[in-house]
Amino acid sequence: MGTPEFAVAPLEEIIKSGYEVVGVVTTPDKPAGRGQKIAESSVKKYALSHDLPLFQPVKMKDPEFVSQLQKLNPDVIVIVAFRLLPKEVWSLPKLGTFNLHASLLPQYRGASPINFAIINGDKVSGVTTFFIDDKIDTGEILLQAKTEINDSDDAGILHDKLKILGKHLVVKTLDGLAEGILKPQKQILKEDVEYKYAPKIFKNDCQIRWEEPLEKIHNLIRGLSPYPTAFTHLLINGESKILKIYKGHYKIEKHILEIGTVIIEGKKILKIAASDGFYFLNEVQLEGKKRMRISDFINGLTIKHNLKVN
Repeated sequence: MGTPEFAVAPLEEIIKSGYEVVGVVTTPDKPAGRGQKIAESSVKKYALSHDLPLFQPVKMKDPEFVSQLQKLNPDVIVIVAFRLLPKEVWSLPKLGTFNLHASLLPQYRGASPINFAIINGDKVSGVTTFFIDDKIDTGEILLQAKTEINDSDDAGILHDKLKILGKHLVVKTLDGLAEGILKPQKQILKEDVEYKYAPKIFKNDCQIRWEEPLEKIHNLIRGLSPYPTAFTHLLINGESKILKIYKGHYKIEKHILEIGTVIIEGKKILKIAASDGFYFLNEVQLEGKKRMRISDFINGLTIKHNLKVN
């Protein structure tokens, strides 16, 4: 059971490992993008291309859907980036239902663990398989695997690292369940550990606040790139336009400029004054335009003075 591209890799690995996939469950098709064309999930596209039995229930408690699952008689249900399941579903399989989560639980329970690991400046992340229960991301842990977060990593890079790590951990978990050798461990919250959470990200969470320290701004930009993307409002000749920032770097230094002042130096440098120095933009996208390198962005500006962001 899964929806995005992150869930396709484990499904593919399960099949490669010789396990029989008796059914694939994903979300119903829905309108997406500017044209609101009907879009199919990545998991659906993969399932159809490999002739796998596919189910797209609107409601997980639908008696007809639950009956279909019962007839499939699955040994295990594997969940990767999917919806909350009712007990009628997750209690069905003989060996249980387990989820692949993109963090080292109990750290970063919630919808956006990859983003928040980088937003918070963490140096290590990982993946966890755990049994589903009636709460969110609280079930007994089966297996975990770690990876480093490099200073140059953004959410997209970490996503791809965890996708590879995760697909192998899913198969390792299936092997362990089949052999009866896994010992599930309860998630115990220790008093001396700070636990961080990963709630759903909304548009307001993506706006850059230039009065904050540069390191925090940089981690926000990395943590939201390439999606949903950090943004600011660029004032050009009094007109405000949304400017998405995908990549950049910063330099700590003292200055007397007003926070949010935009400075262009030559054809390749655009920097923004923050409280403790300057943020240099590398890749951006102006409202109504394509993503581009900063040199192309500067070249396309008709006004290059008295610019400001807020």
